[in-house]
Amino acid sequence: MGKRFEAISEALQEFIAQQKIFFVGTATDTSRVNISPKGMDSLRVLDANRVIWLNVTGSGNETAAHLRTHPRMTIMFAAFEGAPMILRLYGTARAIHNGDAEWAALYAHFPANTGARQIFDMQVELVQTSCGMSIPFFDYVDEREQLNQWAVNKGEQGIRDYWQEKNKLSLDGVPTGIDKVL
Repeated sequence: MGKRFEAISEALQEFIAQQKIFFVGTATDTSRVNISPKGMDSLRVLDANRVIWLNVTGSGNETAAHLRTHPRMTIMFAAFEGAPMILRLYGTARAIHNGDAEWAALYAHFPANTGARQIFDMQVELVQTSCGMSIPFFDYVDEREQLNQWAVNKGEQGIRDYWQEKNKLSLDGVPTGIDKVL
C-alpha cells in the first residue's frame, strides 16, 4: 500500500511525465485550503527533489498568495489508466515571476505561452505513494485550448490588465505578489 521516499525515483519521474493532469494544494495558516487542477503539459521534474510548473493566468491566484505566507505545497497525481497509484509530492515552493533572475532559465523548459503568469519552483521533501485502487479509469481525449486562446485574444497588455483586476489578492485578501510585474 502506501510508501514514503525521500526523492522522486526514475520510475516515479516516468509516471509523472505520462500524467495529463495533476492537483496542487496550498493554504496559509488561516486561509481557505486551495486545491487546483493543472494540465497543459505544465510540470517538469528537474531532479529527484525539485519540480517546476508553469502557472498560466486564470480566475484566481491563490497558490501565489499562499506561498508568500506559508511556502508549503502538495502536488498530487492519480493514475486514471494503467496500474492504480496515487503519488503525492510534499515540499516548499516559491513563485518566480517574469523579470526575476531565474525566469528565463526556468521558462525555457516550457513552450511559450501568452498567459504565463508564474513558475512555481518546489523543493520536494517527501514523496508518498498510495494504492489508488478506488480511482476510476478515465480516457484522455485531448487538451482544451480555450484558456490559451483567451490569453492570445487578450494580448500581453490585456493579460496585465486582468492581473491588475483579478489576480492581486486571494479569496481571503492575501496579496499574491503579481504587483511586481505590473
